[in-house]
Amino acid sequence: MLRLNLLLCSFFLASTAIVSSAVTARGVAVSSNLARTAPLTLPQGALLLPTDIALHLDYYQLTMGQADFDVGNEAVITANYYVRKVPQGAYLVSAGLEQVIHHILNFKLSDEALDWLETTGDFSAAYLAELKNFRFDGSVYAVPEGTVVFPNAPIINVIGKSRDVQLFETYLLAVMNFQTLVATKSARIAQATQGRAFYDFGARRAHARDAGVLAARAAYIGGAAGTSLVSAAQFFAIPHVGTMAHKFVSERPNELDAFRAYAKSFPHNTTLLLDTYDTIEGAKNACVVAHEMAAQGHQLRCVRLDSGDLVALSRQVRALLDAEGLEEVKIIASNDLDEFRIAALLAADAPIDSFGVGTRLATAANFNPHTNAGGVSALAGVYKLVESDGVPMGKRSKDEPEKATLPARKQVYRLSDTDGNFYHDLIIPWHASPPAGATALLEPIIVDGELVYSFPTLPKIQEHTAKQLAKLPEQHKELDEAKPYSVKIDPALQTANTPAP
Repeated sequence: MLRLNLLLCSFFLASTAIVSSAVTARGVAVSSNLARTAPLTLPQGALLLPTDIALHLDYYQLTMGQADFDVGNEAVITANYYVRKVPQGAYLVSAGLEQVIHHILNFKLSDEALDWLETTGDFSAAYLAELKNFRFDGSVYAVPEGTVVFPNAPIINVIGKSRDVQLFETYLLAVMNFQTLVATKSARIAQATQGRAFYDFGARRAHARDAGVLAARAAYIGGAAGTSLVSAAQFFAIPHVGTMAHKFVSERPNELDAFRAYAKSFPHNTTLLLDTYDTIEGAKNACVVAHEMAAQGHQLRCVRLDSGDLVALSRQVRALLDAEGLEEVKIIASNDLDEFRIAALLAADAPIDSFGVGTRLATAANFNPHTNAGGVSALAGVYKLVESDGVPMGKRSKDEPEKATLPARKQVYRLSDTDGNFYHDLIIPWHASPPAGATALLEPIIVDGELVYSFPTLPKIQEHTAKQLAKLPEQHKELDEAKPYSVKIDPALQTANTPAP
């Protein structure tokens, strides 16, 4: 992410210089008409550069830090990241850990950030000096990315000084909640496609720039075959894909000429978009171009459907292609797809070979278009204190009991049957002995401030996701009415004492 931010920074600085020159030149040209107007205020980018990332936190994390500093609070705490509720289905695919660890290891406030904090008047020079020299010397244990996880079980343990650990809360929650939500949505889509490829087309509908990049990463972890977003493809080495836009067709004299022009430039990888004017006529023009390409030793790879009745149109287009001897030409479909719509298309025997999924993947839409059931597209992940200097700590909310926190540092163990299929998880105290044959899910990532974990490549994480889901029984993977997975809590945790209010 550091490299991507630097690239974006260079682009922003170059763009600013160009804009400044243009404004100056424009100002000279029209100075006689605008002699009394105020100078133009140039637009500002919204780029979070590496020097700004440390301030991606909520203000109270700093004010609490100042208050702890004032009284010399050096308590070593454990904070758990876990999810209270799964928005859809019964499982989650954990994603985002790599960016969280990068943030923790590289957390540093710039001089500009420190100067700004000083202007608030809320922070002492001594506390700001501590922040200037910040280095995390604690430990992080976490579930590897791509692992199937369930509600209330710890996904990350962060152990360190209280005022250090709290600085990571906002960034950790933002990255983990979002990527886990998208990776899970992607896994559900992968299940619905029944082995057919699907691609992330969602950057333009993602909730801002960084969300599009991280959505592409998370979608790939969940099972997407590639992304249309070039920055994500370049930075994360995700396979890149591209078809064509309606603009390319409509700005040319006719559709056939547009198809020919595109095929001439990309004879090795031509996908033609059929619905700019009329899908069936578009399919006929695609057949003409396919034969012309074949005569030159090339092959039309694919045609794309992006509107209308995808079942009926895919059948008609498939029939046209087959009648022309073009059985090798594939059909890709897009247009507000998700796992429910894809499952319905394939249940209707629509001859679609792959899918482009945009809005409902990049925003992890928590909505079932068949039942109109759903809610906010957000993951209720939280980051809570569970232990301080070895003493179990927990939130006990009289007004909302379901927000109570399970106290104490914990480990999660997974038990499998003789066939290797998961059948339940067990949450126990950190140092308790695990049951025979159980697998610990939380692995050491950072120990005493030093990285001890080697991060796998994205293809390896995607492979891990697929293996995990293959071991999860089908009853827990149903798109509708999935059966909850069993997560048992050691009674010792449920009765752990926490300080009285």
